[in-house]
Amino acid sequence: MSYPRLVTQMVALCGNRAEAEDLVQEAFMTALTHAREFEGVANKEAWLRTVALNRLRKQWRRAAVVRRVMPRIARESGPQLGAEATPDHIAIVTALGQVSQAMRETFVLFYVADLPVSQIAAELEVPEGTVKARLSRCRVQLAGLLSDPEGAEHA
Repeated sequence: MSYPRLVTQMVALCGNRAEAEDLVQEAFMTALTHAREFEGVANKEAWLRTVALNRLRKQWRRAAVVRRVMPRIARESGPQLGAEATPDHIAIVTALGQVSQAMRETFVLFYVADLPVSQIAAELEVPEGTVKARLSRCRVQLAGLLSDPEGAEHA
């Protein structure tokens, strides 16, 4: 079933379980309202993911306006993953929220959705080299964001 995988991918992208569930549910509703188009799609999960991702991008654009107009509110909102989220999970989602949108999307599709570089390139409509470069840069940035300076001193 695609629903749990898609929700997991959207949580990694947006940092909010409820929002992720809403995005995926909206994608399924879009599939129902575009049934003829959806039936002809070869990779239905990719289609649903693209719809959910496009909705998330729209929300990000709106949030950018809010951050400019009301910066204090933007600072106070953080990941909302639910009580079952471990500290490591929260740290990773928080760190992902600090990298560019393009790198975050690429990283999640590769490491969470477990898609090959060629499929990510096709879904994001970028060259494979761009996918590889984004993954490399994202790993470097996340390593810096997730490094434990206290743990490094004790090693």
